[in-house]
Amino acid sequence: MIGTTLIEAFQEAFGLIISGDPEVFSIVGRSLSISGLATLLACIWGIPLAVLIGLYSFRGKKLVRSIFNALLGIPTVGLGLILYLLWSRSGPFGFLGLLYSPLGIAIGQSILITPILVSFASSTLGNVDSEVKDLAKTLGASKFQTSFVILRESFWEILLAITASFNRAFAELGVAMMIGGNIRYVTRMLTTSIALETARGDIPFSIALGIILMIIILSITLLINYFRKE
Repeated sequence: MIGTTLIEAFQEAFGLIISGDPEVFSIVGRSLSISGLATLLACIWGIPLAVLIGLYSFRGKKLVRSIFNALLGIPTVGLGLILYLLWSRSGPFGFLGLLYSPLGIAIGQSILITPILVSFASSTLGNVDSEVKDLAKTLGASKFQTSFVILRESFWEILLAITASFNRAFAELGVAMMIGGNIRYVTRMLTTSIALETARGDIPFSIALGIILMIIILSITLLINYFRKE
């Protein structure tokens, strides 16, 4: 009986996907745009930080690297709570109007994934063959030009770090729920919708969203790995 019910739920879920259910795909589009913006924001400040940590020596470098590594495991609900308190009406930054907004979710997610991007990218840059660095310097390249050459040599590895960051943002729940509030047609995303519809008992809808979530994450990662080998 349970097996039959589960099969029916999957059949209905695939029906929602194949029929192009507008609510399902509006949630997917919103999730992609918000998490994409979060990844872009993280890249804007994360990649320069990764270059600084990975390629240059400075006082306190080991401590800075350790902090970013420690922040890899930051609980999403913990970060969500901190941002909620800062952005609520009674909080110090409530005037920004970021709470319960797509931009607020994107900023929260960008903060969450920055340690992933910085840690992975800086390790990649630091492990670039010393011959590449020496050759660039021998040819008279400046520090900036040398950094650019190393970035180019590490392109696919850094792209994998960016992909991992996007996947983390796309699949997280805590920040999206606490900052976005799961408002229909405004801040409702894949993960928050799955949690809500499962609690409501609408299993087919949850399964449909879960299938799309997994397909997107796996497809992006597989594509990057495929072209990297090419």
